[in-house]
Amino acid sequence: MIPELFRVGSFAISPFGVMMVLAFLSAYYQLRWGLLRSGAGTDDDASSLVFAGGVGGIVGAKAYYAMLYGDWQLLFARSGLVWYGGFVLAVVAIVWTVRRRSLAPWPTIDAASLGLALGYAVGRVGCFLVGDDYGVPTDLPWGVAFPHGLPETTAGVLRDSFAVDIPASIPDSQLMAVHPTQLYETLAALVIWGFGVAYFRRRPGIGRTSVWVIG
Repeated sequence: MIPELFRVGSFAISPFGVMMVLAFLSAYYQLRWGLLRSGAGTDDDASSLVFAGGVGGIVGAKAYYAMLYGDWQLLFARSGLVWYGGFVLAVVAIVWTVRRRSLAPWPTIDAASLGLALGYAVGRVGCFLVGDDYGVPTDLPWGVAFPHGLPETTAGVLRDSFAVDIPASIPDSQLMAVHPTQLYETLAALVIWGFGVAYFRRRPGIGRTSVWVIG
């Protein structure tokens, strides 16, 4: 786990933040390519959609996190993003942008689904680097221990926070290797993205690419 990459004054730059920026950039360039190739939109349309999705996603994820814990001060905390809230508000923001810019819905969704898959793959690397969203304990050789994860993968944390059934003989302080589910999801998203791009290049019927990628 890498707590931070560098500091600008007292402000720490984390690998998660860097990967989030890279995720949005990769999603933008993929969306731009898809819109231009299909004739469904322009550079400006792609940037507007990514901006709407980014702002809506972050605000929605923070709002859901604050509601989950009943503390609105968490809106201003650096940590704490819940996927469900981000997804809902991002969809609302993107639908509004599509309507405002008079974009054809299905061709836009086809292009956006490819950007979503690529952006998700890149973003999940950030989760791995900070030790967030990992899986259950494993003895497999590629298991990873996160001594400074969010939270750390000690036996006590896994028992208390995630109700993992760990033998009582293992002390709470023992660090345990877990499945790097973040990397599993990155690999799966890259495979989906790769097949999706290949399918999109064949110019299938409108809506088929998004059904294949999202479905």
